[in-house]
Amino acid sequence: MATVLPTPNKRQRTAVAEQARNQQDVDTIPSNLGSVRIHFFDQSTGKPTGAPVAVPVADATVKNLELLLNTLQGNDVNERIPYRFTFGADGQAVDIVNDIYRAILKPGLRTTEDTLSLQYTPQAIFRVRAVSRCSASIPGHGEAILTTSFSSSSSSRMVTGSGDSTARIFDTDTGTPLHTLKGHTSWVLVACWSPDDTTIATGSMDNTVRLWDPRTGEPLGQPLKGHTKWVNSLAWEPYHLRRNSTSRLASSSKDATVRIWDTISKRIDLVLTGHKSSVSCVRWGGTGTIYTSSHDKTIKLWDSVKGTLISTLSSHAHWVNHLALSTDLVLRTAYHDHAGHIPSTDEGKTAKARERFEKSATINNRITERLVTASDDFTIYLWEPPSPSPISSSTTTTIKPLARLLGHQKQVNHVTFSPDGAYIASSSFDNAVKLWNARDGKFITTLRGHVGAVYMSCFSPDSRLLVSCSKDTTLKVWDVRTGKLKEDLPGHRDEVYAVDWSPDGRMVGSGGKDKAVRVWRH
Repeated sequence: MATVLPTPNKRQRTAVAEQARNQQDVDTIPSNLGSVRIHFFDQSTGKPTGAPVAVPVADATVKNLELLLNTLQGNDVNERIPYRFTFGADGQAVDIVNDIYRAILKPGLRTTEDTLSLQYTPQAIFRVRAVSRCSASIPGHGEAILTTSFSSSSSSRMVTGSGDSTARIFDTDTGTPLHTLKGHTSWVLVACWSPDDTTIATGSMDNTVRLWDPRTGEPLGQPLKGHTKWVNSLAWEPYHLRRNSTSRLASSSKDATVRIWDTISKRIDLVLTGHKSSVSCVRWGGTGTIYTSSHDKTIKLWDSVKGTLISTLSSHAHWVNHLALSTDLVLRTAYHDHAGHIPSTDEGKTAKARERFEKSATINNRITERLVTASDDFTIYLWEPPSPSPISSSTTTTIKPLARLLGHQKQVNHVTFSPDGAYIASSSFDNAVKLWNARDGKFITTLRGHVGAVYMSCFSPDSRLLVSCSKDTTLKVWDVRTGKLKEDLPGHRDEVYAVDWSPDGRMVGSGGKDKAVRVWRH
């Protein structure tokens, strides 16, 4: 009697359907199209690289374009740089995903008679591997974990803030707790490292901000008092903007104010008043502008030296929950890079931090820091505030959004830029993560897989992967290029509130309602 094969399960049926679909999608490029002239331009400077080159259409794939561009630049075979190519057509940028034929010629954007001007941007020369296993589950906190953040310099240290009124520093290499930061009398809502890695700041529902030495776990002086309600968000002054060795910190609060603290003298430097309701998020830009979002439906831009208002952005119709800058990662890591080379002098550190910021923010020979905001009105806005200019304190400029990003069905809780500034990821209570083009705000894809509200997401340092955490107790790792699920990471026993990818790409840290810190690695 013949053996009866078991009925394929859902995963097997999905894999077969996907394979069949991919086989149908393999669309051969016609061999009779001849050649097309291609001219390469550097996106950051706008300058051409070499003269136009005739390339056979059948061979005009992304891989071959990379080889051609590296050859034109005279790069060594062992030092080839990966690139992303875009083509500007009718006011919109088209990404070259596979080849010139499918992206430009087949849709009819241009013909083989035209010279194609392709803009290129270098991708990360290192590749981060997707985290796939839980290497440590570390107990210790007595209540839910509300925030988590890796050290600016490495993945060896991580700080978490919890509802048990403490913050804790963990050694992620050994999976052990190092220090318990005791002093707050209520929930620790936010914790973050200074760009030079020498101080940790925590903000709490007890209305105070505290500073800690991460090496000893001891508090640095008395708590910073001034807010009359709890502290929602913290932002350190970018390292390259520091003056006279002073380090400043911005804190936003439910009392509708933002306070700028001198962390050396432990005194208030400036108080930014103007919002009419809780200030949900604060960011300190690399050009010296402070950005704040509020439940009064507005975003305000402030001069960090004078403390004066530059502009008010008012397009949202409900609370603004979160904002992010396109330069967040380089401002967070300052002079720390993936190679681990740290300058020996303070001047060298400042110069390197400034160089990394300017390289990240330069588009068409202009320093451009983009801003994205998320709201309870289900929408996201993309902004491009102008570079700071001498504006009198009595006048404010009006800024219109670059794009309105529509698609979420419920409140948008969190937004973030990819480190290379090419993508925006938004997390919403509608169980979805959406990817958007950060240049023009165009929708790219929806990452579906979570069965509960998605609280936040975080890109890998090379911008190729994205991790999201959810009410459904899981973390999920997504491939940004394909929009497909790369890894499903169950393990938490309850909702996951906080996740962070280490700046060197080795680990992911997460925490939530089950009170345990989990460290994930490849």
